[in-house]
Order: sequence, then C-alpha cells, then structure tokens
Amino acid sequence: MAAFEEMGVMPEIAKAVEEMDWTLPTDVQNEAVPLILGGGDVLMAAETGSGKTGAFCLPILQIVWETLKDIQQGKTSKVNKEVSPHWLMSFFDRDAGMAVTPDGLRCQSRDPKAWQGVRCTKGVVGKGKYYYEATVSDEGLCRVGWATPQGQTRAGASTLRSEFKNATFLPAVVLKNAEMSFNFGATEFKYPPKGGFMAICQAPKDCTVTSGVRGGDKPQKVENNAPQAIIIEPSRELAEQTLTQLKLFHKHLDNPVVRDLLVVGGIPVKDQIAALNSGIDIVCGTPGRLEDLINTGQLSLQSCKFFVLDEADGLLKQGHERLVNNIHSAIPKITSDGKRLQMIVCSATLHSFEVKRMAERLMHFPTWVDLKGEDAVPETVHHVVVTVDPRADTTWSTLRRHIPTDGVHQKDNVRPGNNTPETLSEAVKMLKGEYCLKAIDTHKMDKALIFCRTKLDCDNLERYFNQIGGGPKNPANPYSCVCLHGDRKPNERKANLETFKNGRVRFLICTDVAARGIDVNGLPFIINVTLPDEKSNYVHRIGRVGRAERMGLAISIVAAVWYHGEWCPTRGRNCYNTRLTTEKGCCTWYNEPQYLADIEEHLGVTIQQVDKEMKVPVDEFDGKVVYGEKRAAAGSNYQTHVEQLAPAVKELADLERQTQTIYLKRQYGKEYPWTR
Repeated sequence: MAAFEEMGVMPEIAKAVEEMDWTLPTDVQNEAVPLILGGGDVLMAAETGSGKTGAFCLPILQIVWETLKDIQQGKTSKVNKEVSPHWLMSFFDRDAGMAVTPDGLRCQSRDPKAWQGVRCTKGVVGKGKYYYEATVSDEGLCRVGWATPQGQTRAGASTLRSEFKNATFLPAVVLKNAEMSFNFGATEFKYPPKGGFMAICQAPKDCTVTSGVRGGDKPQKVENNAPQAIIIEPSRELAEQTLTQLKLFHKHLDNPVVRDLLVVGGIPVKDQIAALNSGIDIVCGTPGRLEDLINTGQLSLQSCKFFVLDEADGLLKQGHERLVNNIHSAIPKITSDGKRLQMIVCSATLHSFEVKRMAERLMHFPTWVDLKGEDAVPETVHHVVVTVDPRADTTWSTLRRHIPTDGVHQKDNVRPGNNTPETLSEAVKMLKGEYCLKAIDTHKMDKALIFCRTKLDCDNLERYFNQIGGGPKNPANPYSCVCLHGDRKPNERKANLETFKNGRVRFLICTDVAARGIDVNGLPFIINVTLPDEKSNYVHRIGRVGRAERMGLAISIVAAVWYHGEWCPTRGRNCYNTRLTTEKGCCTWYNEPQYLADIEEHLGVTIQQVDKEMKVPVDEFDGKVVYGEKRAAAGSNYQTHVEQLAPAVKELADLERQTQTIYLKRQYGKEYPWTR
C-alpha cells in the first residue's frame, strides 16, 4: 500500500489495491499514475496483463472523487470561467486544436496542416477605433484580426464589407503550428496606439457585447447526465472488465460515492438513460451505444475531464476514428472549474501510424509511456557525468559548513586522514552537496529539477540551500527551493509544485516517485545528485529537459556510497545500523559507477565525463547552445533569415491579393477600392 501512496494515490484507493494483492505498482503504473495525477496527457503502450487498466483508472478515480468532495464542501465555483469582467480569449468558442491558457491571454495550435481559430469573449459594435496587441511567442503562421459571432473560427482575415458595419466584431486569431500572446489593454501596451485609437478593454459599455458562446452571461448548469470521465473500449468484454476494476478500486470511497455506469449494447437503453439521469460520474462503454446516447442528448459532455481510449489501435481499425473526433470536438477543452481536458490513449503499440496521427491532432503535449520500445536520449539533451573522488578532492576535510548527511556513519569514527570505506562514503555525501552548488553557479542555473535518492536527502539539501542562501523567505536567495516527496502532505506538495512552476523559487528537489507527474515548459537543467538504480529512470529524469525542441543540460554526480536500504524501518532517520544487509544490517553499498555502466550499455552510448569545475564543452553545438531555448542554426542569424524570406513572403502576399480580387469580381461583378 505504501508504494502506491508514495505515488500520490489516496489511502482509501491504496487499501483497495492492497486487498487485490497488488503489492507493488507495475512498470506502466509506476510511470503513468503520477503523470495523470499531475495533469498530463499520456500515451501508453504495454502488454496485456501489464496493469495498464489500473494505470489510468486509479488516478482518474481519485481526481473524480476529489472533485465531488470539493463540490460537496462548496469549494468549487459553479460559475463558468467565461463570465469575467476582463477581455480574454474564449475557452469554448474555438476549434478543437486550439489551446488557451487559463488566463485567456495566450493561444497555441500545434496542428501543422490546418488553421485553428479562437475568438474573444467580448466584442465591440457601432462606431469606434479600437486597438489590442498580439505578440508571436513561438514560430508558426498567424493571422490576427476581427471576427463576427457567425463566422467560422478557421476563416482567415478578410476585408470589411459595407453590410458588416453594424455587426459585432470580436478579436480573433487563426494559427497554424504557432503560439500568440494578447494584451487587450489591462496592462501597458508595448506600442501605445495613436490616431484616436483606444484600448479595446476601454470601449464604452454601450459598445461592448459579450460573445454569448457556451455560457456567455450565465453559468452553465451541471446536469446529472454529465460524467467527469468517459472511457471507450473496443468491445463489451473489455468495457465490463474495466468497470469491474473500477468498482474494486473505489470500494472504500464514500461520502461522496463515485457512481459508474456500463454503456454497451445488449442492455436495455432505458435502464442506462435512467441511470444517467440519476447522476453518473464515470462512464465506460463501447462506441455504438455511446454515440447513440450522445447524439440524442441523453449523455452530456459538458463536465468531462477525462477522455480515455483503451486499445486505441483496435478502435481505429474498427473504423471509429470519426466518432473519436466528434466526441473530442464536442468536449469543452477547459471545464467549468478551469481544469484542462486530459486525454489518455492506450494501445498495443504507439508506433501505429493511425494512433500517432490521432495523438498529434488531439492530444496536448502527451508523455509517451512505451514499455515496448527502446530507450533513447533526445538530441536536444546534453547529458554529462562528474565523478566524485574524495581521495583526490580533499576539500571536504576543510569545509566549515556542509550539507547535513543521513547520519549513517555517525558512529563510524569518520575523520580526515582515515581512508576507511565509511569515511570516504561520508566524504562523498558532503562533496555531492558542494558539486551540486558548483553546477548551479557555473551554469548560472535559474531553474532546475534536482533529484535525490531518498526523502531524507531531499530534506537535507533543501535545508542546506536555505542555510547558505539566507533562508526560505529571503527573496534574494540564489538557491531558493522547495521539496517534493512522499512524506510531504498533499496540500504542501501541490503548493510547492505550483511555487516552482510559477518561478517563485528556482529549484525543485525531489525523489523519482514524487517527480513523475511534473511537467514544466522550457525546463533547462536537471541535476542528479544520485543516479537512479533503474536504467529507465535515468532516461525518464533527463527527459524532463530538451522538450519542444529546446536544449537541456543534465548533470549527474556519481560515486560509490554507503546508503540505507528501502527495507530500513526508519529509512535512515536516526538509524546507525551501518552493517551491510549481508550481515543483517540496514545498509547497502550503492555502486553508482556500476549503475552508470548499466545505463551506458542500455543506451548504447558513452556519457561524456567532465571535471569538478563543471565546464561542459559545447563544440559539437558550435557554441550556440542556450539551455532552455531552441538550438540556433549554424551560420545563420535573424536578420539574414528575414532577408532571405522577404521575396517569398511578398510573392505570397501578391498571390493572395490576386485570389481575393478574382473572388470578389466573380461574386459581386465589380471591383472594390481595396482590391485595386
């Protein structure tokens, strides 16, 4: 039970799991459960019997129950996020492939083939000259302008015709594999308007109109027939198996009770409709019956937070791609309580062309949990190793202050000049703290994940960082940090993660288990204070950097060291039994050099070694590496790039102008001044 609880699973669910004789999480559960609890989209590939049903059911069940509990206690607002005095891009009035941040001021589409659009929640009508700023925050194609409520969000910008002059106009954008940020005037403009223009947020009330799309002025009423999770299975048998597992998992959850429903053919539909109308939280079903209930309005998608495709390759082979697309497009991408829709896809293999194509189109930066493929380090990750040798580096013996250690060697007569294994082990632990600081200082790290082996190591490093940086409340602390591990309370873990994500502290110190659900955009650095003993965990750790084509640096600090084993009753706290396990003790010789060799063999590479100064050669990258940013192309610069593209852009603009002119002539039989 403790193993599942360390991943963040509730004790009530963990108890049910224990009663099913699940002693430890399977590999796929170990990977996927924290990722889903952390709010991410996940693709899973694993063999039958690998525990993948539990991998998605456990976290979904927990989040559904927590949502129900919040509603029961009145902690969630039932007011739709669209009801806001501010101007923001709509969470609902948009194409399926358009993502909008919770503040409504940044939009992103990763569809490279089709335009994806979104309109603002407010618009203007009547006479006036209004202004807002749109900034390209990532490369791609962007078209910004105004749209009417009746227009298609994917339509491109067009010239204003006379019959539209009394219409409502809303700020709008269409993107193709791009990202944009918006300022409607709530903050100071970078380029203040001239010539009588005013910020659109300052438009007179009698000229301001709410879009009225998906909630508009009134909060949406949450219906009983609106489940929080929809799980689609390719067959009735699989749907029944999944529902059986769900019932076993939530047997100890009450007040409130999680209500689930099997929606398959062969069961009278009136019984399923009656169950939906009485209130259902999780629906598990097959495509045919689900489609019937959705199309007839008996099953509402307004509150759906989880969209799960189990055996996705089988669903697509059966010809259900249209159904999947229709359901996904009908589900609000941001729920009424501000949570983003999560999509989980399970497949026999993630290398199926159809599954990959669907994932790229529908999912939001999904994490791949592929236990059938080979591990590899992305080209965007530069990973190096520094070896700690306390016999060569004797600075540990003169340190006035150092990181607190786990106390394993407190009674082992540890002292400078004594080259016993226990003394060298204590020296390694002291030096690792100094090497971690050296890595931070050398590379001027302002944001990094720092992995430690044990929860006690995390606590000690956090205490040391605050000690040398002036304390946790010192805003100028260059080593400001928070901790994340299984001994921290859920509310503290959540708060610490948000503090790190929001940039209020620089470093997040964590264990492997606690960090699996973390997803931080543009993370530049990882430090492994201790190597993981599982080869796949190394790839999982360093894969936190180098995402979205941005460069990342991972530094691992390696040495052989004496550690308490996981079987120690206190996990090393105030335990001085330093005998090895072979001698009925609590300790093991943690042989990191051997783990490093295993990792290199697993990856088929030799990881570059650097000295204790942490200078990482960047010759192979032509010296153009800025960790956390995209790699610069050799021999190019922005000005040259613009000059090279200018003729092609001009030609495209001319062709588009000609196309619009031909259309207007054919449509209206005459020229307009703006077409000449």
